Amino acid sequence: MTANAADLQEDNVKMTPRTLIRSARRAFANTTAACAVLGLFSLPTLAQNAFSPAVLVNDTVVTHYEIEQRARLLVIMSAPGDPLELAREQLVEDRLKLQAAQQAGIVPSEEGVTAGLENFAKRVNMKPDDMLKALEAEGISAEALRDFIISQIAWGGVVQSRFGANAQVSEEEIDRAIAQNSGQGGVRVLLSEIIIPVTPQTRAQVDSLAAQISDLKSFSEFESAARIYSASGTKEKGGHVDWMNVTNLPAPLRPVVTSLRKGQVSPPLQLPNAVALFQLRGIAETGRSAPRYSAVDYAKFYIPGGRTEDTLLEAAKVRASVDKCDDLYGVGFDLPAERLFRETQKPSEIPRDIAIELAKLDDHEISTNLTTANGQSLIVLMLCGRTAEIGEELSREDVAQSLRNLRLESYANSYLSQLRAQARIIEK
Repeated sequence: MTANAADLQEDNVKMTPRTLIRSARRAFANTTAACAVLGLFSLPTLAQNAFSPAVLVNDTVVTHYEIEQRARLLVIMSAPGDPLELAREQLVEDRLKLQAAQQAGIVPSEEGVTAGLENFAKRVNMKPDDMLKALEAEGISAEALRDFIISQIAWGGVVQSRFGANAQVSEEEIDRAIAQNSGQGGVRVLLSEIIIPVTPQTRAQVDSLAAQISDLKSFSEFESAARIYSASGTKEKGGHVDWMNVTNLPAPLRPVVTSLRKGQVSPPLQLPNAVALFQLRGIAETGRSAPRYSAVDYAKFYIPGGRTEDTLLEAAKVRASVDKCDDLYGVGFDLPAERLFRETQKPSEIPRDIAIELAKLDDHEISTNLTTANGQSLIVLMLCGRTAEIGEELSREDVAQSLRNLRLESYANSYLSQLRAQARIIEK
């Protein structure tokens, strides 16, 4: 059985909008970034044979050279977090994915890999050959990118063959999701949430825990889990979130939420540095249509120090001193420019963790539930306003595909956690 680029979903290969070469030059030209990144690459790697084993995964090897190459690629892709740690974690998972593919008889075709490279290049508006030359100029071999793409294609084939039949959705689920997602009848939902932070080191444990939570059946069990495991500001309330219009939620999440039965828990949803689960406590129609939105205006004010009593106290002072987003400019007047950002984005462009938090807010309300990816700064998040959209029709296939993808993602994460738990992984 072969797998091709069609099995490689777009979300598996993320790239910033600027061109690849510009991204590379910025990352490596900046003195601070260059010292941090190149220093990490050279010292641990050159202290030993670059092709010596760094990790043993069952009967296969991950070398120091492969980790260095993947880390360089992750820097070019602007991946959050420590590039070397993330590279090591990804390559261990890649070995597990390829081993599962081999057992299932799934082999990525050369045509599929070529199509994957073309798709990757298209994201940075470059031809494949030009992209590979740009990568080579930054010390990244073409083989490193091929390996990245091959593992994604192979894993897509494994997930589809193993779980595809279980991810189908009924026409009734699609009908209900479309009706509720479109704002017809002004549907509102009452949710509980659990947000579990995740790092490369804790990924397997968190995915396993999230899979167990998604199987919970009672409100009391979910509330207990929220108080123990959730990092959200709602944890002390058992994860309870107030009523909200379903159209406030990120578009991919709406059909998932509206397909839940009362008391049912969603599949684990992957956020940039966390996993989220939602339980439906109630659903109601308001009798009037709720608007959908074409743009969201919001502000982020960063308080260094992470989530501590001191930073939360400072955030409370900020909250007390502002009535609207424009007031934040006064708070940040004498501070470095990078402490305050204001964005106006399409809902689909907003990072999922930010979007979920904004969904809970009304205009000029503030949340302090989030931190930056590395946990070093608390984010004071303020909703400045939403712009309503007019007359956009929902596609049945888009809704169905969103439901299927989220179900497959849940199955895939659980299976990968299982493979990791059963594997023999030895750090050298």
